[in-house]
Amino acid sequence: MATITPVSATAPAQEVRRGGGRAPNADPAVMRAGLGTALLFIGPYLVLFCTFVLAPIVYGLWISLHQWDFLLPGKPFVGLQNYVDLLTGGSTTSETFWNSMRATAVFTVLSVPLLMVLPLALAVALNKKFPGRNAVRAVFFAPFVLGVAVIGLLWRYLLDPNVGVINYYLDLLGFERIPFTTATPWVWLALVVPTLWWTAGYNMVIFLAGLQDISAELYEAAELDGANSWQRFRHVTLPGLRPVTIFVLTITILASANVFGQPYLITQGQPGGETRSVIMQIGEEGLRRFNMGSASAMSTVLTLALLIVSAICLSFLRERTPKEQKR
Repeated sequence: MATITPVSATAPAQEVRRGGGRAPNADPAVMRAGLGTALLFIGPYLVLFCTFVLAPIVYGLWISLHQWDFLLPGKPFVGLQNYVDLLTGGSTTSETFWNSMRATAVFTVLSVPLLMVLPLALAVALNKKFPGRNAVRAVFFAPFVLGVAVIGLLWRYLLDPNVGVINYYLDLLGFERIPFTTATPWVWLALVVPTLWWTAGYNMVIFLAGLQDISAELYEAAELDGANSWQRFRHVTLPGLRPVTIFVLTITILASANVFGQPYLITQGQPGGETRSVIMQIGEEGLRRFNMGSASAMSTVLTLALLIVSAICLSFLRERTPKEQKR
């Protein structure tokens, strides 16, 4: 009886590699058809990306090089003068812009740590099994589905110094009214607390997803080695959440740096522009003063600052070499 010798499936590929030629099925027509299919799928996204992201970015950079008042026909080219004005002390735009950048930085520094620690603690607690766990998760996530206008008006009603609900009950209890929206440092509390209540649930859900990707065997091994709850959290949970933590940190910083609705609706930039965020200032400069060139320059400076911060955060996703870990 004749013996049939099986042919290795990898033989053609090996022959191609040894010969340095092209794979037998690498027909140019087939490759063009595959490229056409790929472009067909990615085409709608590219159209939307170029129309609503790339084109506005380029157009905004072009506007920032002009003295651009959209109500007037003449829009003279001024080059980098709008950027020079932002960096020159005493100009009409420099002081207000950098004050708004400072206010945005203060809000970011105050809110981001809380928006990292509290959601992580909630995620760890709600990752355990107990009756009604899904309902409790939904309660913490529910505020995030509300729009910023709803959040701003709701907390303005609660914190208003004159007709606010909280000050009403403080009066009944015999305490003095607190100027939550008109005096420092209370204005920062009036911005950070609503933001924390509004967005903590979103970060919590992301941390929950990360926790479910950590193998239960790691916790069992740590427990067998005698590790207590804190040691398991420190040596198992935190390292396992490293990529998720960096992602949450990055998006939280970006969201806090682009804050607009809370100061606009709750404090209205008071007192004395102390809580006027940079997005509020850009809107004021471009849409009320009709100085779109200067507003576009402010947007570009803010974008560059956020790109640098994002690059620093995302650089921690890079795996460290053994030499770097010993340092």
